[in-house]
Amino acid sequence: MAALLLGTEWLVDAHGCHAPTLRSRDALGRLFTRIVEELGLHPAGDPVWHVFPGPGGITGVLLLNESHLACHTFPERGFAAFDLYCCRPLTEWPWQQRLADTLGAAEVRVRSLPRGEL
Repeated sequence: MAALLLGTEWLVDAHGCHAPTLRSRDALGRLFTRIVEELGLHPAGDPVWHVFPGPGGITGVLLLNESHLACHTFPERGFAAFDLYCCRPLTEWPWQQRLADTLGAAEVRVRSLPRGEL
């Protein structure tokens, strides 16, 4: 059987982020909107957010027609993790620049994984 690419998953780690921004559902919601609009993605509904109490972070998930976008923030560590899985080809998105601008990220690591290949 020939290898068949069924999508790509981007795993993005952002370090050195501003803690207050990582606790802001509004800021993360605007970031989700920007990702979706700039990549031409199609939400299947509204994002779902869980805001942890006290100094905790936020977990957000957005179901897409193309798959999903998720984030987990850790304000106490200045860290945010993003996961974007898409079952159609996408252009590169400037994760480093966008996360520096929106979250104050000092360092961003982006890994992409082809999915479905044998």
